[in-house]
Amino acid sequence: MLFRLLVLPLFLALLAFPAASETRAKDRVALVLGMAGYQNIQALRNTVNDARALAKTLEGIGFQVDVLMDATREETLAALESFAFKAETADIALVYYAGHGVSVQGTTFLIPVDAEVRQAKDIVSASVTMDQMLAAVDGARKMSIVILDSCRDNPFPDVIDLRDPEVAKGLTTGKGGLAVPSPDRGTLVAFAARDGAVALDGTGQNSPFNIALRENIVRPELEISLLFRRVRDDVLAATANQQEPTTYGALPSEPFYLASDTTGSAEPGLEELASAWQRVVASERDMLEKSAAAGDSRSLVGLALAKLDRQSTDYAPEEALALLEKAVAAGDPDAKYRLAKVLEGGLGADPDPVRARALYEEAALAKIPAALNDMGYFHFTGELGLDKDRDKALALFREAAAQGHTEAMFNVASFAANGLVPGMDSTDAADLLYRALRGGSELALDGLLSNADKFPRETWAGLQQILADKGLYDGAVDGSFGPGTRRAVLAAYGIFGSED
Repeated sequence: MLFRLLVLPLFLALLAFPAASETRAKDRVALVLGMAGYQNIQALRNTVNDARALAKTLEGIGFQVDVLMDATREETLAALESFAFKAETADIALVYYAGHGVSVQGTTFLIPVDAEVRQAKDIVSASVTMDQMLAAVDGARKMSIVILDSCRDNPFPDVIDLRDPEVAKGLTTGKGGLAVPSPDRGTLVAFAARDGAVALDGTGQNSPFNIALRENIVRPELEISLLFRRVRDDVLAATANQQEPTTYGALPSEPFYLASDTTGSAEPGLEELASAWQRVVASERDMLEKSAAAGDSRSLVGLALAKLDRQSTDYAPEEALALLEKAVAAGDPDAKYRLAKVLEGGLGADPDPVRARALYEEAALAKIPAALNDMGYFHFTGELGLDKDRDKALALFREAAAQGHTEAMFNVASFAANGLVPGMDSTDAADLLYRALRGGSELALDGLLSNADKFPRETWAGLQQILADKGLYDGAVDGSFGPGTRRAVLAAYGIFGSED
């Protein structure tokens, strides 16, 4: 398995695994919000029922769930802030909201129970935005999910008259629905109904969307993108095609399962990805092939990678390359990155370093973080025919780090700690090391625990201060490495215990 890590000799060591008495933070966390008992607008019937039912379902499949019902705006924002810190050490973070929602001037507002809106501008100060909910899950290491079961009728008809053409100019929809989001890669946003449509409460205790979500989310073999396609089909059937759930997002190449304990490495290699996608094909071949035939590039990449699994009877490298080429022709930047790895000398293909380099460069231009980090590695080592250029390598590492790539953060920090990055000092290095730890970088954990004496005291002092500010360290900020600092480093990574 190839990682693009800049490993200086002083940081080369085996991973320091936690002691037996230490435990990992939950790898799947959720915050479930249900709003029904509104004080100043129409109450809702099923939203609290839906939220409680989903919370129970999520707990049943291994999520650590925080539940908040009929909350004020202040309580909701406090819960989101607390959840955001917890999400940083989880592989998957999920927020579910059931309640009133409205879209104004391109922004989706979720309405807490104490909202009082006398004119349109009051919505900003009385509500919580979808962007704030996205920020609460953004730090998750692998997958961030926001599910909004809130596309109901306009709750402020006296303030926002959707029939008024002048008012409608300031809205993104004309039927009370919510605005289309633009989530980052690795983030999925699911709506109970399509943009501009209104979700149905149903005739029972739960809405059709909530029922379909709970029935499908417990299926351990159902990959996340296919799971939400199944939810869509079930809701369409239950509502006689009146309601169509929809999702937005740019999912990564790694398949995810919400009801499975299966987890991979931070950046799976080709063999791991091939095996993981073969599992999807084995259980949901028809749906995956249907999506690929419709031009879904992620499904094309998934099918291609599954055909690179040497342990499978589906092993067909030539077919895999054809599928990847089709996804690349469609302009998918992640497909370019995956094909580049195959052509560099991976599975089922003769090495083609010239084409691989071109594809890596295209993926890096598209801001694929792993591609940026890889190109930094190539410039640093002079591989793939590139001249060695440390300045270019550092620029690419810094760009990848800015995109959230934790190994790139460590790459930059390892130079900055030793004064090798113009404009960056030990404080910057400490910040990058902390962010890499929170993001789940095993390289950062290993480097700090196994080679503590190789980092300058100034960097350690900076990191101790950050850990103290986050409530993870209560010792002296003196730049020395001892049992208390070790525990704090482990806690920042998501490992807790009392072992010294």
